[in-house]
Amino acid sequence: MNKLLLFVLICCFLSSQSASVDTLRVCSPDGKLMVKVWMSDHLFYAVQLRNISITGNSVIDLIPVGQKALSEQNRIVSHKLNQFNSQIIVPVPERRKVITDSYNELRIKFKQPYEVKFRVYNEGLAYRISTLFKDSIFINNEVARFSFLNNPSVYFPQIHKKSNADIFHTSFEELYLLLKMSSIPDSVIAFSPVLVTPSQNPKIAITESDLRDYPGMFLKGTGSETLEGVFAPYPLEEKETHEFYSQAIVTKRANYIAHTAGTRNLPWRILMIAPQDKDLPVNDMVYKLAEPSTISNVSWVHSGKCTDEWIININLFHVPFKAGINTASYKYYIDFAKRFGFDRIMMDAGWSDNNDLFKIVPEINMETLAAYAKSQNIKLSMWTLASTLNRQLDSALIQFNKWGVDFIMTDFIDRDDQKTVNFYERVAMACAAHKIMIMYHGAYAPKGFNRTYPNAVTREGVLGSEYNIWSDKVSPSHDLTLPFTRMLAGPFDYEPGFLNNATKSGFRNNEGMPMSFGTRCHQLAMFVVYDNPIQIFSGNPSQGYQEPEFMELLGSIPAGWDETLVPEAKVGEYIITARKKNNDWYMGGLTDWTSRDFSLSLDFIGEGKFTATFCKDGINADKFAADYAITSFEADKQTVLPIHMAQGGGFMLKLTKN
Repeated sequence: MNKLLLFVLICCFLSSQSASVDTLRVCSPDGKLMVKVWMSDHLFYAVQLRNISITGNSVIDLIPVGQKALSEQNRIVSHKLNQFNSQIIVPVPERRKVITDSYNELRIKFKQPYEVKFRVYNEGLAYRISTLFKDSIFINNEVARFSFLNNPSVYFPQIHKKSNADIFHTSFEELYLLLKMSSIPDSVIAFSPVLVTPSQNPKIAITESDLRDYPGMFLKGTGSETLEGVFAPYPLEEKETHEFYSQAIVTKRANYIAHTAGTRNLPWRILMIAPQDKDLPVNDMVYKLAEPSTISNVSWVHSGKCTDEWIININLFHVPFKAGINTASYKYYIDFAKRFGFDRIMMDAGWSDNNDLFKIVPEINMETLAAYAKSQNIKLSMWTLASTLNRQLDSALIQFNKWGVDFIMTDFIDRDDQKTVNFYERVAMACAAHKIMIMYHGAYAPKGFNRTYPNAVTREGVLGSEYNIWSDKVSPSHDLTLPFTRMLAGPFDYEPGFLNNATKSGFRNNEGMPMSFGTRCHQLAMFVVYDNPIQIFSGNPSQGYQEPEFMELLGSIPAGWDETLVPEAKVGEYIITARKKNNDWYMGGLTDWTSRDFSLSLDFIGEGKFTATFCKDGINADKFAADYAITSFEADKQTVLPIHMAQGGGFMLKLTKN
């Protein structure tokens, strides 16, 4: 037996002598995290960190239709403990090119046809149920009951029911409300991830990975110190809404959540354990637990930067043409992308009839645009309505290939029941066959799908920039929850880059000229802080042309990274992220409505001299939020940089190796 594994097993035994003799134990590779598992009337587990309990007794069960449940007349018949240590080479790097994958695994076999695996990492734990039935099964329900201690608080993105649909129709765009767990009734549900915040660390994030052919996991309150998984029942009947953005609304659901293969692995249920807040944004468990790529050659999949015109309603100015959804406007976007270092533009909603991708609006000549984009070495990217893409998938992808389109968006999905989860996979497979990357909007978080299908590079599933058009929800405080909640389950398309910036009291909704809460540097820093292999600039290019130095700096920021560090962070308050690309470093910082000062050591950047380009909040950013200053100087690993972030502020630092 490996000496380290033997040591870990001994540590587990010594730290759990009070447990019953039939309790199984598995520890993290460093021995600090321990999971106890036992079977009685249900399968239970509990978690300790450094010999201190951090969860209550949590419950696992699976209830198929017409078969015995995991908990029914069952017992453990055998178990096996193994140690794993490997590396994952990431084909489309989001945070880093190489991920270390080290964990200890406990594999449990039962009298009934089930297995359960626990994997324990230094940064958390995960479990999954495997079924071993010969024939396909209907699953009535899965029990995933997460028990905690001392009534912690939780960042809980509560779903608000739509007027024309049931609670399981959601765009996965909500604020992360900080609630006492016991105050959440069983009538209220949220999508994952959620973040549990005890009065003392560690913080614990709940999410899932490897979600395939199965409904996604919501979480409901219980009026106690427990959260419980909830799953959308299978859709039996649907109707099309026939709206401007048509959707399929479920009108009748089954009394089961899934009909699936009898022998299969269910999704991983994950608890990320963060002794420090800064541990969360760099936790790679969701990616590590996902199925490896089903696509053999992904050399054509790559990160990049894109423009989008929808949020500003193509409100261009100082141009010799009528701005709108037309050939001239999109040529202007192509020129802007070429000038400032973007590699593609998005043609968002409106370029065609939403319900027919082949009915292109008469003001657009796609052949002319495709030829012009190719001449400028800029790619076209296209928006689609999900219900339309579903009907026209094969023919649409052939047409996109003819136009040189290698990246599309599909929107208004707004579900994650089993049928819809399978739609994601069908579309990703079809796109891969045509060497097209895809981004899903109105979508749940990736939850590892981006590892299994690397061409599914990113998703929305976040309350992002577009909300500035009609609400005041997108505040700096909200921005500071996202790296510790939504981002844990994969990259997201926030679409930052607003060039109209406002103080807390100066913000207004202004369609066509939307403004953002917080400073210009707050918007700039998001391109570094937020994971997204296709970063999208949503500001107005006509304004961008007036500030070439700023736009050149923004356009130079990569979208995929070799390495990521988080030197400073506190959930909901501030974060400083450092990213490496080749020999260069990029740092971004965000703060909430509190101004903050840091002394930032650059001791992690390695040997040699660097040219630093520093974009910081201007001296008057507290009153005029668009105020910024760009300076340059020489830096090395001995440099300690004083940082001041204004209220709702931020900064961006680029370090170019000399």
